[in-house]
Amino acid sequence: MITIEEARQYYADGDTAHDFDHVLRVLALAERIAQAEGADLEIVRAAALLHDVGRAEEERAGGCHARIGASRAREILRGHPQDRVEAVVEAIAAHRFRQGPDPQSLEARVLYDADKLDAIGAIGIARAYAVAGRDGQRLWAEVAEVSVNGGDNHTPVHEFVFKLNRLKDGLFTTTARQIAADRHRFMVEFFRRLTEEVQGRR
Repeated sequence: MITIEEARQYYADGDTAHDFDHVLRVLALAERIAQAEGADLEIVRAAALLHDVGRAEEERAGGCHARIGASRAREILRGHPQDRVEAVVEAIAAHRFRQGPDPQSLEARVLYDADKLDAIGAIGIARAYAVAGRDGQRLWAEVAEVSVNGGDNHTPVHEFVFKLNRLKDGLFTTTARQIAADRHRFMVEFFRRLTEEVQGRR
């Protein structure tokens, strides 16, 4: 429905955490999960390649990048069979963590899971620190301080405690949950070790 090179043009304005490298990682994970779970690969590939096309507009004008992206994907894929376009649109509309709708189709669940897997493990930590550097955040904060303050004092530790730490429990597919278990363990160990080093205990 769409090639990698055709999709690449829609991501010129992506930030480090949501650039086309992110799209390619999500694509690789989505293909792996789709093959294991028996999902429609063509739908999954198109949805993965276009899932964040609405993010730049969200940052400029507000709104929900998943809904914006779903609408843009419908335009981009015009000319393909309508039922297949709508399957891609449904998956993109339902891939966001903090806002519904929940993914219903297997293909939508595959995209959701692949996108969330790219937010945890070593790559998830790297993305959290890329955002922290962009926004001038501190590297570390006490967990007690994290739970009390929040807001302007956001750090990658906040991101771990309040979001990344919860992602594995919200995944839909067996394959994604298996991948997430190892990534989650690594992430927990990283933040434990980081705390020890910050406090001079390691």
